[in-house]
Amino acid sequence: MAAPKIEEISHEPMDQLQGLEYCIDSNPSWGEAIALGFQHYILALGTAVMIPSFLVPLMGGSDYDKVRVVQTLLFVEGINTLLQTLFGTRLPTVIGGSYAFMVPIISIIHDSSLTRIEDSEVRFHNTMRAVQGALIVASSIQIILGYSQMWAICSRFFSPLGMVPVISLVGFGLFDRGFPVLGRCVEIGIPMLILFVAFSQYLKNFKFRDLPILERFALLISITVIWAYAHLLTASGAYKHHPELTQRNCRTDKANLISSAPWIKIPYPLQWGAPTFDAGHAFGMMAAVLVSLIESTAAYKAASRLASATPPPAHVLSRGIGWQGIGILLNGLFGTLSGSSVSVENVGLLGSTRIGSRRVIQISAGFMIFFSMLGKFGALFASIPFTIFAAVYCVLFGLVASVGLSFLQFTNMNSMRNLFITGVSLFLGFSVPEYFREYTAKALHEPAHTNAGWFNDFLNTIFSSSPTVALLVAVFLDNTLDLKDSARAKDRGMPWWAKFRTFKGDGRNEEFYTLPFNLNRFFPPS
Repeated sequence: MAAPKIEEISHEPMDQLQGLEYCIDSNPSWGEAIALGFQHYILALGTAVMIPSFLVPLMGGSDYDKVRVVQTLLFVEGINTLLQTLFGTRLPTVIGGSYAFMVPIISIIHDSSLTRIEDSEVRFHNTMRAVQGALIVASSIQIILGYSQMWAICSRFFSPLGMVPVISLVGFGLFDRGFPVLGRCVEIGIPMLILFVAFSQYLKNFKFRDLPILERFALLISITVIWAYAHLLTASGAYKHHPELTQRNCRTDKANLISSAPWIKIPYPLQWGAPTFDAGHAFGMMAAVLVSLIESTAAYKAASRLASATPPPAHVLSRGIGWQGIGILLNGLFGTLSGSSVSVENVGLLGSTRIGSRRVIQISAGFMIFFSMLGKFGALFASIPFTIFAAVYCVLFGLVASVGLSFLQFTNMNSMRNLFITGVSLFLGFSVPEYFREYTAKALHEPAHTNAGWFNDFLNTIFSSSPTVALLVAVFLDNTLDLKDSARAKDRGMPWWAKFRTFKGDGRNEEFYTLPFNLNRFFPPS
């Protein structure tokens, strides 16, 4: 038997991902774009509802307080998404609430000066103002690193090899928000997962008037069907005698959002009162801001690939981080109870729909702002059981993770050095945060448990993030192991990466990343 030809067993590396219907600067029709934008809005609701639903009760807040925080978070998400797509990286990314801020926020909630307040409403407002002050101070980290171009300088140490575990773990690192949450109500979660995969993959060629409607709108259609099914189970009394936890995860009437929401409410800065400032709180929050920066950097690179764009140049990436810092400042001023980062699930939806259009994401930002002001209508969509979102996450987080693995095509994976770096950084990126989670669950406190609360928050936040641990390990190993060998640069994928480091290094950068309204005259790219 003749030996196979090289072209039969290998594929040429590609700068841009193929097979997308619309890339970053091409747009579907207005009707289709509006429907796709609404789909991104629905997906963003999962995190926007989950974070306040967990934190507000710990602070002593009521259902009305929870609704107001959800509305405020969505309102600021819309503003930040518009700012990022217009003046930041210009990538089609939704800027939403981030779980990276949970550790320092929970630490503030448990501060003895706040827990001893007996009146629950007073405690809620005082805690909210303390979180606001910490976010406002900590936002300066990203603003300085971004606009000073210091993050652009740091990115010179990144290679395709070093970014593989970081981007991959942006998706893989969220595994605990996938099937473990879906499993809390399998009779809703499993059908949702099957239906979403069937529509988006197996039936994607079904067309209505030449539009692959099941592929484009698999999320909307499957959520509508399963939401109606869940409501039918609720109305029929299927969960009447089940435990409270099961009812909360399965029923469609347990969120108490619709009844508590006002008809019209416009969020505004300092609506909870003047922020309070504490050095310890702010220092702990700075760790979350750094984690958010790293996770967003990886998500931007994944989004550029799923939008069929080139990797964002260092100058553009740093510009985006600066605007994200402005976003965290707005989070603090409005009181969203969370900082901002790129929404990983919305990045995954770009690949699922094969639509990487910037306009679609800007329309979704409009929906966020509009429905956050119309409380009852926004609360209706926000009452979707979180189990339904968890089923979708199983697909979308995995898709983002696979984009990270796709960067291996630019490296030499026959190199033992590269195999060592990739394997060790991936493993530690999984293992270290899992240790922190298990230790906390058993000991009821984090591994870093000294008398200095700010120090504990800093370490526990950093090492609870899979992408952050992966970046620390991968970038250190990639820049210290066997660099004297002249072939190492090629093995790491640097010849491919080099032309995308500067704005003028590739002609496509101007098409994808130039600022609107001819603003590049005043802010020339480097």
